[in-house]
Amino acid sequence: MEGDRWPAPPGDSTSLVRGVHKLRKQAIKDLTVEDLRRLLAQDVGLRWLIPVALDLLRETAPQEAADGWYDDDVLSAVLTWPETVWRNAPELARHLDGTVRMLTDLSPYIQREVDEFRIALPDVL
Repeated sequence: MEGDRWPAPPGDSTSLVRGVHKLRKQAIKDLTVEDLRRLLAQDVGLRWLIPVALDLLRETAPQEAADGWYDDDVLSAVLTWPETVWRNAPELARHLDGTVRMLTDLSPYIQREVDEFRIALPDVL
């Protein structure tokens, strides 16, 4: 989808690099939550994966809120993207903010990321 062909990773690449190269070749519908988290954390394919990640978070938020504790790597990955990502897609920033508002009992480090996200984007949210 990106239109970029990556060369094969060097033979001495880390497992992370080899894994990301492999995941880029998978169909989005076949990615697991862990696969999605790995690609998001490496800023790979964000144009296509941001909406998928936000829909996943919105889908799981009610159950997570009912369980009373939410501490999620996918949420952390999206909250910590550069401000420019969200400024270029304000509707997605508002979608994320709405999802986060559904959650309760966030871990302290996730709550800190939520606060920083909101502080950076008051005019967008």
